[in-house]
Amino acid sequence: MKKFIVPTIISLFVFLLLTPLFQALTSYLHPIVLLVLFGCIFVCTLLIYLYIRNDHLTLSANLLSIFMILYAVSLLILLFFRPNEQQYDTINLIPFSTISLFLSGEVNWLVSFYNLAANIGLFIPFGVLLKWRTKSRTSLLLVPIFAISAIELLQYITSRGSLDIDDLLLNTLGFWIGYALTPVFKKIIIVKR
Repeated sequence: MKKFIVPTIISLFVFLLLTPLFQALTSYLHPIVLLVLFGCIFVCTLLIYLYIRNDHLTLSANLLSIFMILYAVSLLILLFFRPNEQQYDTINLIPFSTISLFLSGEVNWLVSFYNLAANIGLFIPFGVLLKWRTKSRTSLLLVPIFAISAIELLQYITSRGSLDIDDLLLNTLGFWIGYALTPVFKKIIIVKR
């Protein structure tokens, strides 16, 4: 339990410090975004804290599965349930055009940063989980592409998001970063079967 005290205090401080910025996100995202952001800040803080202390955390496989299911459901809420019933109907099949727009300075910097960082960062845990569970290069390559393509198509079909090739690229990059970070996670998190 002592392992959680310092990371919790740091996470609360960072979250409260950034709350004015985070609240702006709730105008176009479901309010669950605040819970997801706090969870991400806490997990990152905890992992960095344990890594610096050369310590580890032991979790049961069932508990880890429950966390990942809750995380996946939270992301699905973020992706498909928007405030004010916002509707989207755009398609972008030109690689890097949306990324270029966000980096151009023409879009609010918070919206740009959140979109780029979230499209990468929120998929890192899935990359870690997939790499942890399989060594198949084919699965590691195809699962992210098919899963993200399905999400993009569903967002477009339901008018809950745009169909954007750049989202596919950024989300896939998140998976790949997760693959690269898996050895670090395995050192910090011990999963009991």
